[in-house]
Amino acid sequence: MRKSLIVSGVAMVAALGLAGCSGNDTGMSGMDHDPPAGQQAGQNADDIAFAQQMIEHHGQALDMSGLVPSRSTNPQVIDLASRIEKAQDPEIQQMKNWLAAWGAGPAASSGMPMDHGSMSGMMTEAEMKELGQAKGADFDKMWLGMMIRHHQGAVDMAKTELAKGSNAEAKALAQKIIDAQEAEIREMQGLLPQG
Repeated sequence: MRKSLIVSGVAMVAALGLAGCSGNDTGMSGMDHDPPAGQQAGQNADDIAFAQQMIEHHGQALDMSGLVPSRSTNPQVIDLASRIEKAQDPEIQQMKNWLAAWGAGPAASSGMPMDHGSMSGMMTEAEMKELGQAKGADFDKMWLGMMIRHHQGAVDMAKTELAKGSNAEAKALAQKIIDAQEAEIREMQGLLPQG
């Protein structure tokens, strides 16, 4: 009996020691971190869904932006695509880190074909194929129109996160996405040919 109490006590001390080591491992400076216990209560299902879906959403924006250098001759479109890549790639890594810390995996549809028509603002596989075949001014017009729609979808997803999420870091990223992508939508609307 006494031996099992000692073993239980050692196991409890070890578990507490491990719990104390698990906090603040996301590596994001300047952001407040929840204590280890808060990592369980600090996010809800909406935060997890936001991260999972936004990773996929951003991934398609990177695919779309990757088409620009070989198909566009417009320096403003090329510059915008480069800025989108530089902003969204680190955000994907940030959200992957959260999912790992939260014990959640990628979205169930990850690795499936690109027919994401049901997710807000996502291009279908047919639309991506059509975009990939365009060049020059036709490509620019198509890319800008699609990216405006894509950004509007991301803004809608981020607004849902602000309304329903509970994790402070996820909500801060949602607001950052809204601010950045609404500004880029206005920029893209200005680049679209009038008439």
